[in-house]
Amino acid sequence: MTETRVFAIPLRTRFRGITVREGMLIRGEAGWGEWSPFLEYDPAVAQPWLRCAEEAAAGDWPEPLRTEIPVNVTVPAVGPEEAHRIVRDGGGCTTAKVKVAEPGQSAADDRARLEAVRDALGPSGRVRVDANGAWSVDDAVPAIKALDTAAAGLEYVEQPCATVEELAAVRRSVDVPIAADESIRRAADPYRVRDLEAADVAVLKVQPLGGVRACLRIAEDIGLPVVVSSALETSVGIAAGLALAAALPELPYACGLATVKLLTADVVARPLRPVDGVLPVGAPLVDPHALDLLTATADRVARWEVRLAEVRGL
Repeated sequence: MTETRVFAIPLRTRFRGITVREGMLIRGEAGWGEWSPFLEYDPAVAQPWLRCAEEAAAGDWPEPLRTEIPVNVTVPAVGPEEAHRIVRDGGGCTTAKVKVAEPGQSAADDRARLEAVRDALGPSGRVRVDANGAWSVDDAVPAIKALDTAAAGLEYVEQPCATVEELAAVRRSVDVPIAADESIRRAADPYRVRDLEAADVAVLKVQPLGGVRACLRIAEDIGLPVVVSSALETSVGIAAGLALAAALPELPYACGLATVKLLTADVVARPLRPVDGVLPVGAPLVDPHALDLLTATADRVARWEVRLAEVRGL
């Protein structure tokens, strides 16, 4: 019988509207895989996440082409002083991904955060922003231009608007490159981004897209430079993202996989935190004692077990 463990780990800063990250580890013949869709997701949406976990547990990853992966530090929608500290404590990362367009915050808040990040990185560092589809086209164009100025140059803007058509319109109106995330992983047809020439960069996340091999197929077919990003996972889940990044024929950008620092703890003996701006490729060793300490409450475990049965029943 497959072993499963449900974890609950508090976050250092509120992120994506949550303060605790929950998920399930699934043990197979080759080790552990992580299944951590957000529980509000429909079972059909959570199904590819499960395929990713089962692929990892079976050890079915392609041979790596590289042994370490350059990564960016991720800056939540915090104040400028905290943003500056996060970048300076970012494990030597020279690229920062900054959350913008947070509900309840202003454009001035975003600009102040970007200025602080630029100051912490220095003039040679790279800054990218992520709006999570929050803007309309009319809002995105001036916002991107203002943030490009505040950051003294943006590497790219990730998902400025919700739809592929809107991304295409924004891309035609600004000089900053556009990256697509939700327009790929939540789309019925991820290749509309390619067909409508809506983006310059494809952001791929292994869990939502069904695993390392599924992402490699998308990367080949979509024909865009790829950035591998996390879904706010433990080091077990991050290892799958690193396996994808290691297998890509080309890796022109730092990847968004240094997010373990957003968690207050981890389920492995040696958490995957960047040193000199890179992470090592390979599966980390799960720490049974840490996993015991981070086990979710009985009611949450039961809820995850019900969801697993629902997804496996599809």
